[in-house]
Amino acid sequence: MRGFLTLVLALATVLVPLSVVSGLPGSFLPLERAIPLSQRVELEALRARDRARHARILQGVVGGVVDFSVEGASDPYSVGLYFTKVKLGSPPREFNVQIDTGSDILWVNCNTCGNCPQSSGLGIELNFYDTAISSTAALISCSDPVCLAAAQGAATECSPQINRCSYTFQYGDGSGTSGYYVSDAMNFDMILGQSMLANSSATIVFGCSISQSGDLTKTDKAVDGIFGFGPGALSVISQLSSRSITPKVFSHCLKGEGNGGGILVLGEILEPSIVYTPLVPSQPHYNLNLQSISVNGQLLPVDPAVFATSNNRGTIIDSGTTLAYLVQEAYDPFVNAITTIVSQSASPIISKGNQCYRVPFSVGDVFPQVSLNFAGGASMLLKPEQYLMHSGFVDGAAMWCIGFQKVQAGLIILGDLVLKDKIFVYDLAHQRIGWANYDCSLAVNVSVTTSKDEYINAGQLHVSCSQVDILTKLLPLSIMILFMHIIVIIESHFCCVYSCLGYACLLIAGSCPIHLTKIHISL
Repeated sequence: MRGFLTLVLALATVLVPLSVVSGLPGSFLPLERAIPLSQRVELEALRARDRARHARILQGVVGGVVDFSVEGASDPYSVGLYFTKVKLGSPPREFNVQIDTGSDILWVNCNTCGNCPQSSGLGIELNFYDTAISSTAALISCSDPVCLAAAQGAATECSPQINRCSYTFQYGDGSGTSGYYVSDAMNFDMILGQSMLANSSATIVFGCSISQSGDLTKTDKAVDGIFGFGPGALSVISQLSSRSITPKVFSHCLKGEGNGGGILVLGEILEPSIVYTPLVPSQPHYNLNLQSISVNGQLLPVDPAVFATSNNRGTIIDSGTTLAYLVQEAYDPFVNAITTIVSQSASPIISKGNQCYRVPFSVGDVFPQVSLNFAGGASMLLKPEQYLMHSGFVDGAAMWCIGFQKVQAGLIILGDLVLKDKIFVYDLAHQRIGWANYDCSLAVNVSVTTSKDEYINAGQLHVSCSQVDILTKLLPLSIMILFMHIIVIIESHFCCVYSCLGYACLLIAGSCPIHLTKIHISL
């Protein structure tokens, strides 16, 4: 098949001067070089020119992977949060923002903020967004449909006097922020296959904060803002996927050991051991149906009604929460079961009101495995380090404390303590969340499944293996000339269709894994 196509394309090249298209005789068009032969141009300048051209050509291509760097760690005694970088405005400026799946809005500190931190104990430089220095910035007015949609939530308000769509957010730790909505360019490198990067940008709506309260005013863990990955319409993932710029799925793998860090992609991480559970529908957060908890293989005596989702109850996943929280009806039997199992090897002690243990050995040898059991038969297995915190030493032995915090009522919240060292996939297209234990310092496989219905805009080329075969047999030679730069590679298990643009090739259709530094892409 491959040899046949090569022969056809070669023949088409020879016969170009003799071809007749639409019944008109062939004609010649005068061509001029954009860069004269006599003019010397640096290689990097040529590459930049090609990248700009490829970005224009590929603007209509959808389903690319956006890879964000991740810094920070789950350890509450060091960092206690994970953050990434976003580039906003024209020209783009870089902002460090906390990764938060428990809220929807991306917001950054504005230059007019009166009580925002001016420095950070995390060793990062803080930046402030300024609409005046971005050529693509625009305020969101009260009459803007975005503001009208956002006004359905209690956090949004609009003052007719200044005609500016404003917001106020309160977070679970008592901190808060207020400001106004703007629209501006978000800049990112989109991975489109075979290591090809397209410098891309998309206009998004985000918040420009002018006031902070609570912990957001402190400098020890200050960042430039919060990157909300919630399911709401104004979250960045919802804005981009609704316009088919990115797939309707994102994934993360937060590293717990060492210096932390990890992986965050707008795309689906593939791993054979991932198990999925459905999302509870029509909820403002990522609510899951937790059904039971097992310690060392034994179910805890907890009424299943304790885990049921209702007005202010249920179980949510929140990367913006450092620890984890259990309602009292589940917390007490959980701690009792742990204490009973380890009592022969570890000495239970109370430290600052927390249940702790003096552990002379490795916690992995002493403490049991815990299983959170969800709907659909999906169990989340927790190693001791994913429900305990190392809290120093007592009499020469390590002290480990229960990382789950007790709440009298309300939500069960699974924060970074539980989420670390696991792949998490938020498959919003299929309304499910999946996870698997994983070493987040390793590379991952990421897939973007491009189907005509979900990710391909109307009128774009969609070619399957069978369609390629029909084209090679049935299309007239004159039409085949239009496909001279299409290389079709057919293997036994998959079909790849590449469009070659100069020195780089873009994967249009198929399932072809490639290798990148941190992620492998399968399109």
